[in-house]
Amino acid sequence: MNSRSSDRAVRNLGALEKTASTSRVLNLVAVGNTHRSDPDYRVHPFFDNAILNQAIILKHRIRADERFVFDDQRQVATKVIIPFERTDLRMGGRSFFIGQRGWTHMVDEIGGESASQQRDLSLMLALDELPSLDPFLLREHLNRRGFPIAHVYFAISEADLERMQMYVGQEINKLISLAFPANSNSGSSEKMVQALLSSQIDERLEPLRIVMRLEGEAYREGVFSWKGFLYYKWVLSDLAPKLAAVLKELPMLRATGNRDRESLTYIEGARVRLLEAVQQRRREVSAALQVYDSAFNDLTDNGKPMAFRDFLLKAPEMFMMLGERMGVISHIASFWRYRFPDARSLNASTTEVVDILQDFEANLMSYDKALWSND
Repeated sequence: MNSRSSDRAVRNLGALEKTASTSRVLNLVAVGNTHRSDPDYRVHPFFDNAILNQAIILKHRIRADERFVFDDQRQVATKVIIPFERTDLRMGGRSFFIGQRGWTHMVDEIGGESASQQRDLSLMLALDELPSLDPFLLREHLNRRGFPIAHVYFAISEADLERMQMYVGQEINKLISLAFPANSNSGSSEKMVQALLSSQIDERLEPLRIVMRLEGEAYREGVFSWKGFLYYKWVLSDLAPKLAAVLKELPMLRATGNRDRESLTYIEGARVRLLEAVQQRRREVSAALQVYDSAFNDLTDNGKPMAFRDFLLKAPEMFMMLGERMGVISHIASFWRYRFPDARSLNASTTEVVDILQDFEANLMSYDKALWSND
């Protein structure tokens, strides 16, 4: 276990002290500080163990010097950081990766063995199954894995849920008419949308399963991943102007204080690399969503259900890759606006600018593009 990890996220925990969660960060410290008096927070905590329930959880791109702790070849890991002092995160913390060799013993060292420990270990494994920590997908995934957790942990408002439902309704109206011809009026369509957004696959969706000729776990995982694609389409439409702002403002970011030649050379080079990398990840996300659009159109416009069936079978694996990309660019957009609220605030110390750009670069490394192919 790292006592004082060199990871930037640990060294700069103070930067997270006043911010809530993003698609890459689940800040249980911030949730506790804001909602400690909420009865739901006390009755349905995230982790049963009080120490673990003050953790910061990150989706972390594994670096070359970290691979030796894993037995598999994963590219992204889930990192759990336990702050030494939750009232002053700048003091740092202990950390471990879910799934690294010996990680369950590390959890025992932190929280002590107890009857509820197995529940917390199972919850961590469920977290590790997701490509990012987007609140909507996190809530959906944990519900279907049997973890009833207080709503305060998921930063998604009722207004956003309503907007999401409207978006899904518009997206799948043609499918509802095709698979559910007797339920194509607006009231029935709304019920079908609610069924799709539910954390359970209920009997109202049985005609869809029959049309897709899918059974059991393949159907359940396919539909969940399909919802993930719909969610990411919705997020991308909201994210596009925020990403555009980052691309516009990044060249305007000014380093202040001690500006040594090495740091300034890195900053100038990093700006160029980041501008291209963000746009490349954006293109890859669009390509992935186009795979979905093509399969969906083949089903609804061309009457070819097997194309969409093939998509659902591939969807869980593609969803993981899509989620990694979306998580990175969403994190960059949300952290950028948190740290730099407007164009007048586009300055920081040289050390902080370097840290921010290095963090962004580390998470924008190239991904395998094979899964975006239709071949």
